[in-house]
Amino acid sequence: MTILVFAGSLLGTMAIGMPIAFALLLAGVALMHYLDIFDPQIIAQNIINGADSFPLMAVPFFMLAGELMNTGGLSKRIVNVALTIVGHVKGGLGYVAILAACVISALSGSAVADAAALSALLVPMMVRAGHDKPRAAGLIAASSVIGPIIPPSIGFVIFGVIGGVSITKLFLAGLVPGLIIGLALALAWWWEVKKENIVPPPRQSGRAILRALIDGVWALMLPVIIIVGLKFGVFTPTESAVVAAVYSLFVATCVYRELKVSELFDVFLAAGKTTAIVMFLVAAALVSSWLITVSDIAQDLVTLLQPLMDNQTLLLLAIMGIVILVGTAMDMTPTILVLTPILMPIVKAAGIDPVYFGVLFIVNNSIGLITPPVGTVLNVVSGVTKVSMEDLMKAVVPFMLVQFVVLLLMVLFPGIVMWPASLLY
Repeated sequence: MTILVFAGSLLGTMAIGMPIAFALLLAGVALMHYLDIFDPQIIAQNIINGADSFPLMAVPFFMLAGELMNTGGLSKRIVNVALTIVGHVKGGLGYVAILAACVISALSGSAVADAAALSALLVPMMVRAGHDKPRAAGLIAASSVIGPIIPPSIGFVIFGVIGGVSITKLFLAGLVPGLIIGLALALAWWWEVKKENIVPPPRQSGRAILRALIDGVWALMLPVIIIVGLKFGVFTPTESAVVAAVYSLFVATCVYRELKVSELFDVFLAAGKTTAIVMFLVAAALVSSWLITVSDIAQDLVTLLQPLMDNQTLLLLAIMGIVILVGTAMDMTPTILVLTPILMPIVKAAGIDPVYFGVLFIVNNSIGLITPPVGTVLNVVSGVTKVSMEDLMKAVVPFMLVQFVVLLLMVLFPGIVMWPASLLY
């Protein structure tokens, strides 16, 4: 009955169009009334404690880094480097999109920021080259979800805070799975582009490639700085966000000089608005998280899943199925906030490595960003490219399917995640 009260109130308030943060608060209030422990002070205290977290300071700085990257010319130069290297291959612009998504993801950590930048830069170029516009937009949308997987990642930060898991280990463990998803997308694009009659542009000269690399070296250095710094303990994940923001600001204003001082206010304001939304969601979710703990909802779910507890693979398949279903109706951040406190006790009781589960969980949630009807990234790409949601949803299906295949392989063969992660720790 406790699960029914919480789930019913949460889904009911969402169904009438209430914002997720307020829906989470009202679900918490409903559960408090049911448990007969209603106290406004508890709500206020948990809201304040929810936002009062040192690791969560990474969120505003990663948001700021993403804004600076898009307006300061870093994204454009990364795309140009990829274009000169692989642009001459048939369907080369698609491979450029995938390669650029993998690199840009190490700058912003946000799928939405990556989707907006890559859609504006690459879809018009792909259409001029003769590619089908919905297919090009579908590839950009699918490539953008690599953003929350390759470090740094806002999703890993939130999961690590809520689940009590090392954010540094999550960052390092997500690197190889993100690259594997990129390779899977490249394979899917190779298959899809065979249907199109495309004449690739001529191969760039070695001098042109060198010029592009020299021009883009400042942008390309940031992922290296972040990953090396985390690997050798130079800075924490939170500090890496500050490094990313300060470095992006320096490069955008002093090196590339595409960001004027007069534009800084708008950049900081945009990052502040996005941060406020995320932080309020986190704060509201902590009320529900506390009540989930008090009401033993997690223990009830452990009891329900008891037949699968002895088989980690079947248990993970069942959990991933639940996350997929939730991801079709809920955005990534709320899904992490709602499900993490429920699922972590189950994962620990079954003896599953929390870092391994965290990678699977975030990968699944990332794919949820392109699963209709919510699909935040789909909405962003549709808005930027002016492709209808119906056409975009059809075009993204082949790419989404290969991502689910990679997720399934990671469930069946944990070494895909844990073996490279053990080398990076």
